[in-house]
Amino acid sequence: MKCYYAPETEAHDPVFRLTHGKILRNAEQAERARLLLAGLDALSLPTEEPPEAPQAALEAVHTPQFLSFLETAWEEWQKLPDCGPEVVPNVFAQRSFATYPDSIVGRAGWHMGDTSAPIGEHSWRAARRAADCAVAAADAVLAGDAAAYALCRPAGHHTSADITAGHCLMNNSAIAAARLRKGHDRVATLDIDVHHGNGTQAIFYDRADVLTVSIHADPNSYYPFFVGYAHETGSGAGAGHNLNFPLPRTTTDERWLESIAQGLARIAAFAPGALMVSLGLDAHEKDPLKGMQVSWDGFRRAGEMIAAAGYPTVLVQEGGYLSPDLTTSLVSFMTGFLGRET
Repeated sequence: MKCYYAPETEAHDPVFRLTHGKILRNAEQAERARLLLAGLDALSLPTEEPPEAPQAALEAVHTPQFLSFLETAWEEWQKLPDCGPEVVPNVFAQRSFATYPDSIVGRAGWHMGDTSAPIGEHSWRAARRAADCAVAAADAVLAGDAAAYALCRPAGHHTSADITAGHCLMNNSAIAAARLRKGHDRVATLDIDVHHGNGTQAIFYDRADVLTVSIHADPNSYYPFFVGYAHETGSGAGAGHNLNFPLPRTTTDERWLESIAQGLARIAAFAPGALMVSLGLDAHEKDPLKGMQVSWDGFRRAGEMIAAAGYPTVLVQEGGYLSPDLTTSLVSFMTGFLGRET
C-alpha cells in the first residue's frame, strides 16, 4: 500500500490553544507526525513524498478567497502593530448579516471558526503539502491501487469550504473525496474520528454524489457541539445522503463497531465506486482528549471491517493526539485493514 507523507508539514507546530478559559499548548503538534511515522515503520510501510497537486484539486472543495487567505494571512498579520507570532482571531463574523472586510483581523474572524487552528509562518506550506498527500493517495487509487494512505497534518475534517476550525486548515479528507469523483460517479466517506466531521458534512451536505457517514462522540457535550446530530441527513439534492452516529463518551468497542457496521451497510446501499476514510485514531481509550473508550483490538477489527467492504479506499489521517499509544493505534488499525497477523 502506498503511503504519502511530506516532511514540510512538520514545520506547522502551533502553540496557541484556548481550553476552558486557559491558554494551553496546542494539541496539534508536529510530534504527532513522528508518532504516526513510527507506526508505519513498525508495519514496514515506507512513505513517499507527493507531487504538488493542481490548484483545481483544492478549488474543488475550497473557495479561491479562502485559499488566498490561508496563503497570505501570516504575512499580513505581521504588519499589525505589536502582533503575536500566530494568527489567532479575536472577533468572529456573524455571517447571517456580514460584509467581508479588508482588515486581516476581520478576515481572520471570517475564515477561522475558532481559536484552535492558529496560522504560523509555515502553516500554509504545511497545509498545502498535506493536501498534496491526500490528492496523491486519491490519484493512486484512481490509477488502480486497492488502497492508499495519506499521513496528513494539520488535519482537515472540521474545515468547511471557507472556514477553518478544530486544529484543521484545509479539508484533506474532502479534497480526497472530491478527487475520487474524477473517476467515480458516486463516492462515500466514512469518518471514524472521535469528533464529528462537520466540515466534510458541510461541503457535501446538498450533494447526492457523495455520501457522508460520521461515527463520533455526541456533540451535545463534545466538540464541535453545534453539528453532528442524528437528525442532520442532508438537504436539497443531498437529502438522505448524510448519516451521523453520535455516541456516548463511554462508548467501548462493541457499540462503536456496531455503528461502523451500520454505516458500512448504508454505504453498500449507496453503491459507491470508491471510499474515503477519515482515519481519526482519537477514539482510543488512552487518547488525551478522552472522547471514547475504544481499544487497540477495536481499531484492528474496524480495519478488518472496512477492508472487507471491498471498495477502492483512500485513508486520510485525521485526529489522534500526543501519546505513545498513537503509534500502536495506527499499527492496530492497519494490521486489521491489511489482513496481517497480530
